[in-house]
Amino acid sequence: MSTDNVKLVELNADNWYECCELEVSTEQAEYIESNAISIAQSKFDPTLKPYAIYFEEKVVGFLMFNSVQEELDGYWVYRIMVDKEFQGKGIGKTATNLMILEMAKLPNVQKIVVGYHPENLGAHNLYLGLGFIDNGDRFGKEMAVTKYINQ
Repeated sequence: MSTDNVKLVELNADNWYECCELEVSTEQAEYIESNAISIAQSKFDPTLKPYAIYFEEKVVGFLMFNSVQEELDGYWVYRIMVDKEFQGKGIGKTATNLMILEMAKLPNVQKIVVGYHPENLGAHNLYLGLGFIDNGDRFGKEMAVTKYINQ
């Protein structure tokens, strides 16, 4: 299957509800907030940038990142998920790459950071495969990994 048909679209009146209806697998549910909570959070924190992930013109995922620097002097990925029906097809990896390209446009970005639960092997393999490095940073129960962006 080609992932050429994956694109990111800023959350809007036409796609927000579809994002709320997406679900991760049962095993993943304990590791991630619902998209509805993430979308609500983005309405109260204008620095958060929510996007729908499309595959062949259908909403299949959701992601959100912060447009200002935070801990570890990095720009943080807040959420990334692909609906359980579309997982394992490379959509998440393609969408994450597109997100990294988008985040690389932010002012003075040198580091992109994402936190996830150490037992979430899907997230671990995704970020490792995209060049994120574990420097041993921990925030509560989550580990934080960093991707360095060349200026």
